[in-house]
Amino acid sequence: MASKTPTTAQLKYLRLGRFQPGGKLPIFDPNGQQINKTVIRSCLKKGWVKTWFENPIKPDWLVCKLTEEGLRVIDKHTDRH
Repeated sequence: MASKTPTTAQLKYLRLGRFQPGGKLPIFDPNGQQINKTVIRSCLKKGWVKTWFENPIKPDWLVCKLTEEGLRVIDKHTDRH
């Protein structure tokens, strides 16, 4: 899937999984705020992340992990903050 340039919010989200085991992405940012579901869904749609598992206790939470394409996007945009 061809990737387009990520937004700043998408790139920040993707980077959160860069050095996590299996590329697991958090559902909360470093300040304890829930990651915007629009950002997560847009990354899913672009193929940069995929769902990891369903959370039976919190079914509305999107638990994802990076894909190879997501890793390429991060590596391609190392110059952006």
